[in-house]
This record gives sequence, C-alpha cells and structure tokens, in this order.
Amino acid sequence: MKPGNYFYKDQPLFGMDIGFSSVKVMQTVDTGKERQVVGYGVAPFPSTAIKDGVIEDVQSLAEAVKKMFDQSIIGEITTRNVAFSIPATRTFTRTLNLPTIKPDEIPDAVVLEAEQYIPMPINELYIDHVVLSNTEKGIEVLAVAVPKKIVDSYIHLANVIGVTPVAFDTSILAAARLFKKQDDHNDIPAVLVDFGSMSTDITVHDKTVIVTSTLPKGGDMFTETISKTLKVSFQEAHVIKTKYGISKSKKQQEILNALKPAIDQLAKEIQRMIRYHEERNESKEKIGQIVAMGGGANMPGLSDYLTDSIRLPVRTCEPLRNFNLQKLRPPSTVEKSMYVTVAGLSLIQPGELFSND
Repeated sequence: MKPGNYFYKDQPLFGMDIGFSSVKVMQTVDTGKERQVVGYGVAPFPSTAIKDGVIEDVQSLAEAVKKMFDQSIIGEITTRNVAFSIPATRTFTRTLNLPTIKPDEIPDAVVLEAEQYIPMPINELYIDHVVLSNTEKGIEVLAVAVPKKIVDSYIHLANVIGVTPVAFDTSILAAARLFKKQDDHNDIPAVLVDFGSMSTDITVHDKTVIVTSTLPKGGDMFTETISKTLKVSFQEAHVIKTKYGISKSKKQQEILNALKPAIDQLAKEIQRMIRYHEERNESKEKIGQIVAMGGGANMPGLSDYLTDSIRLPVRTCEPLRNFNLQKLRPPSTVEKSMYVTVAGLSLIQPGELFSND
C-alpha cells in the first residue's frame, strides 16, 4: 500500500515496525546471492504515545527514533525511504472472489465488497488490493483497508523525523513475506502464528496469504499471568517466561496451569483456521506445518505443547537465519524474534508494492 508515487526502482528502503512500546528498523540489500543486513536497531518509547493504533504523541516517538538513529543503530541506515508496518489488529485484510471483469473495474469492485464486511465508513479508510489470480472462473484479490487517521499519523511522524514513506504493509503481510522468501519449507501450506506483545496474529499461508485472524492476547499477557501466579514483578516474570516458560522446571505445573486457558484458546483458533481453509479449498494441499514467530514464540515448551494439542508439527521461525549480518554484531537470542515484521518489510521490492489504484 503506497501513500503516493514516491518509489523509484533504483532507491533502497528500510523497514520501520512501530510496536506497542518499541520501534524496530532494518535495512537489507539483495546482492543476487544472499540478503545482507546493512543496519538495524530497536528503541523503546512510551506506550502512551499510541492510542488505538493512532500515533497521538508524535514528538515522544520522534525523539525515540532520532535518538536510536544517533546512538544505537547497529551498522548504518543509508536511505531515507521507509516502509512502515501497520498492526494487523488495526487493519481489515480479506481475500475476495470477484467475477471476471476488466482490470480498471477491479478497484471499484473491491470497494463495493469492502463495504459489506468492514464496520467503518468507506470514506474513513484507505483501501488497496493486489490480484492473486485471474482465471476464467473469476478474479481472486487480497484486499487491505486501513483507517486513514492511522496512516496519516504515520505520515506525520515521517515528516517530523525527516524520512519519506514509500510503502505501508500490515504486520501479517510482512511476516508472510519473510516466510515466503526466507523459509526453506515455504512450499508447504502453513499456519503462521505471530506473537506480538499485545495480540497474536494467525495467518493461513498457501503460496500467499489466504485468511487471517487476530487474538487480543500476546506475550505481555503471558508475562502478566506468570507475575500474578508466582507473585513476582513483571521483569522477573519476563525472565521466567523466556528462560523456563512451560518447559520442565520447579514451577512448570503452576505456570502451565495459569497459562493453559490462553494457550488452549490459541490452539482452538489455529484449528478453526485450518478447518476453514480445508473446507474452502477441498482440492488443495492440506496444512502441513505451524510456524511460530515474534517475541512470544520462543517461550520454552510452547511449540511442544501446541504440537501435542493440534497434532501438527510446530516450529519456531528464526527471522535472520538466512540473512548475512556481515561483521555486524548479531542481536541476542531473545531479541532476534522481535525482528520478524521489520525483516519482512526490508524485503519489499518495487514489483511487490500494491497498486496505486
């Protein structure tokens, strides 16, 4: 999704992922043989700066970004062109089946379809689409709608920090791009589970994004539950979650009992998505894997628990596994999982950007 005709094929870009209380950036370059990381970084900012997806305190966030660029970038960000991610919880993403129509009629058809399922006035949304397939049976498109006030607040931030927004992508689509381009098993239909701090995005991916869902529970909820259960501070609970999780430990059963309702709900939602896909696409290959991504994916014991519950192999995505960091200091094991979305953004190529219709 583009805010305007800002993108030129000979100009690189970097990704910027603005989360609940931290901002991540990354720039990579395709050498033809591999993907090299030019620079990356992360910086905290007050969570109060953003409300309902809209950047309300632009100044606080801008100061955090500028400080990061000045003091803590690993490597170098060499371009001012930025691709932003919009949290999937604040967007409407859907695959639409349209009748066979002329190319110039598709945008209007997408808008008409969007009016049927989006609970917001169309004039308050930016709507974009990409054609997935075009056959005699009809046209399949992936449509994305984002509230204008969210995108406009990001553009305001870009103006303040002196960068040029060239693309907007949802966090789900960025994660899917990383999976499609960097994963050795991307030809196997998969459910991608992206754990954010406040929510978890679930995506069925079969050569492209098929259907998406979001649960309003993320990694911080796991931490808060452990904190209350063991009567420890949030910081201590975070250490326990990342070091022991629900794997074998003195407190395993106590932690598992506390987290079980949320994890079981996640398992049920994944199973619901799998059923939806298989009922809708009877002739296609069945889901063969579940890939856990994001900050909460590395909680010890989680993949094994989900594998036993869903009866499908669950593995954790290593977002930088096929990236060459050259001589740059690599992020810590815990930090790596945070870079899923921004790594996906850094892979954007001119031909992949949504149309300007």
